[in-house]
Amino acid sequence: MSAHLPKPIFIISDGTGQTAESVLRACQLQFDGVPMSVQTFPNVTDAEQLQRLMRLASQHDALVVTTLVRPEQRAEAERLAQHFRLKLVDIIGGPLKALSNYLRVRPKGSPGLMYRADEDYFRRVEAVEFSVKADDGKEPRMLTDAAIVLVGVSRTGKTPLSVFLAHKGYKVGNVPLVFGREPPVELWDVDPQRVFALTIDPEALQKIRHERLETMRLDRLNYSQMDYILAELDDAHALYSRNREWPVIDVTAKAVEETAAVILRVMLERGLSADNSEAGQL
Repeated sequence: MSAHLPKPIFIISDGTGQTAESVLRACQLQFDGVPMSVQTFPNVTDAEQLQRLMRLASQHDALVVTTLVRPEQRAEAERLAQHFRLKLVDIIGGPLKALSNYLRVRPKGSPGLMYRADEDYFRRVEAVEFSVKADDGKEPRMLTDAAIVLVGVSRTGKTPLSVFLAHKGYKVGNVPLVFGREPPVELWDVDPQRVFALTIDPEALQKIRHERLETMRLDRLNYSQMDYILAELDDAHALYSRNREWPVIDVTAKAVEETAAVILRVMLERGLSADNSEAGQL
């Protein structure tokens, strides 16, 4: 196979394959510039499917990555990998074995458990619906019912952060700070320990706003002018300084996941939430 062609990787899962995809994405960042072709084969629940895919992987000389929870499926995958001389990475087997030994309990070995529409699932759905309605200050009356309230000037990432936290099961409201305008009065009825203030580097904000205006083909000159941005941020920080219980988070060059992790850590430290971290579906 030519060194210039993408290296094939097969993900074989009895669930969605999202766990393996996430692990691979994290690993790929360590191999910058090396082309890889990742194919995911979900819902592989019988030996015939598994054998067919392992044979296909052999034909493509692919690396095989599996998340198979049933021990007989994992054993069969190992046997087939040896038979077809394939390199196999079993993401779920090692952790399951370690947990089983530590807890002294045998795992269920039942695929698809994370698909169940349980209480947690409906809580997340409700949180997403809430956060969409309470986005961008549209329904300030909802703020007092929010588990988390975000405040910040335009383009500090309040909406994507709200959506991300909602998928974790948190009802989120967010309030845009508009220069020269007071925040909604309902904000002062919110528990201040649940309010998180967002800030950003002025130059980074200017670049984001320039790109936004070009994409939307809008003509709002002051929106991306540095003098206006600095005045906005100064006004926002004056508000933050009057509300010391609001943690101020600089989102410059931060991924949504990083900012969310900071917020959830503070919530946990304040005793306002359980550890709500969740794994993706296997």
